[in-house]
Amino acid sequence: MGATLDDAIAALSRRQQGNVTHEQLIALGLGRAAIGYRARHGRLYRIHVGVYGVGRPPVTPLERAAAAVLACGTGAALGDESGLTLWGWTDRWRTPFHVIVPKLRRRPGIVVHVAPGLARADVRRHHGIPVASPARTLLDCAPGLAPRRLTRIVNDALRSPFLTRSQLADVCRRYPRHPGAKLLSRFVSGTGAPTRSEFEDRFLTFCEQFGLPSPKVNTVVCGHEVDALFDDAGVIVELDGWDFHQSRDSFERDRRRDADTLAAGLATIRITWERLAGKPAPEAKRLRAILTQRRVA
Repeated sequence: MGATLDDAIAALSRRQQGNVTHEQLIALGLGRAAIGYRARHGRLYRIHVGVYGVGRPPVTPLERAAAAVLACGTGAALGDESGLTLWGWTDRWRTPFHVIVPKLRRRPGIVVHVAPGLARADVRRHHGIPVASPARTLLDCAPGLAPRRLTRIVNDALRSPFLTRSQLADVCRRYPRHPGAKLLSRFVSGTGAPTRSEFEDRFLTFCEQFGLPSPKVNTVVCGHEVDALFDDAGVIVELDGWDFHQSRDSFERDRRRDADTLAAGLATIRITWERLAGKPAPEAKRLRAILTQRRVA
C-alpha cells in the first residue's frame, strides 16, 4: 500500500516539476502524521507553506517556479517577467518569481500580482506550469519595458509558435484600459512578417523617422526571403552586417539572390549598421532618391 501511494505521489510530482501540495497529499490519502514522517525522513522537502519537493528540494529554475505557483493556490499562474522567461523571450531567470493570483495571497519570497478578472483564456500550461498566456504576459509587461526591448520581445514572440497577432488583438480588446493595450496596438496593426533582429527594428524606425515609406520585411521575392521590400519602387534593401557574412556559403547565397531578383527587375540596396546608425541622414537622402527614380522609371 505504501509503495503504491508513493508511486502516486511521484507520478503527480512529475507533472508539477517535482512538487506537490499539502492538499494534494491529503487527497491522495496521506494523513498529517504520514506527511510529517516523510518530511522528517527526507522523502518530502518543505519549499513553501503547504508545498513540498518530492525526493529532493527543487534545483532548476523550472522546479522552483512551479513551486512558487503552487504556493499561491488555486487559480495562480506565473506571470510578468517570470512569464516572459518561461515562454523563452528572456534568457535569464530572476528571483523572486512573479505570480498572478485571483485574490491577494501574501507568500514570503514571491511577488504576487492580483488580477481578479483573469479569464481562463489568459492562462496556459507550459512545461507543466500554469502561466499567463503569451498575449496576457506581454500586456502586463509592456508598461515596464523600454520601447526598443518591447519591440524586440514582441517580434520574437510573433516569430515563435506561441503567439499570433490575432491573440494580441484579442487581449487588447478585452482589456482596453490596461496600460499595456496602447503599447501593443501598433503590433496588432502590422501587416508584414515580424522582424528578426534589432537591426531590422532600427531600419523600420529609420524609415519612420525620415518619412520614408514603410517596407515589407522578411518577405519572399523570387523564392528568396529578403530583409525589406519597397514594392511600388521595386527596391530591395538588405541589411548587411559582418556577423552575417563570415562564410563563403552566405556570401554566395546573397549574390545568387541579388542576381535572381535583378533578373526580375528589382534593384537591391545594401545598408550596413555603421551607415544606418552613424550617418542616417545621408543614408535616408540616398534611399529616398533611389525610390523616387525607380517609381518614375
